[in-house]
Amino acid sequence: QVQLVESGGGLVQAGASLRLSCAASGLTFSTYAMGWFRQAPGKEREFVAAINWSGGSTAYADSVKGRFTISRDNAKNTVYLQMNSLKPEDTAVYYCAAGRSGAFRYNPDRVEYWGQGTQVTVSS
Repeated sequence: QVQLVESGGGLVQAGASLRLSCAASGLTFSTYAMGWFRQAPGKEREFVAAINWSGGSTAYADSVKGRFTISRDNAKNTVYLQMNSLKPEDTAVYYCAAGRSGAFRYNPDRVEYWGQGTQVTVSS
């Protein structure tokens, strides 16, 4: 079955960096758009970043643009999220997502597979 396994979360101070990884199995990884969403306590899950199947096209939420970078390695079936200049408001559970269309950035219902999430906590 399809599995998306996130790693790399943790507790850091404001201004620090983290790199999240999401290892995929059970699907033809190179044919899926991949993305990251996050959910803070008491808030809805929100789009963070997405990347198309080849890595040639990316998209970001305005709140992370210029600080976060999404990338993928199709040889390793892995997608990454490099997070720099972290802020306390970035604190959330971060979820990896896969879909045949990157349209899931507009509608999370279009996500076909979700990871279990990894906690990112940024202290001030």
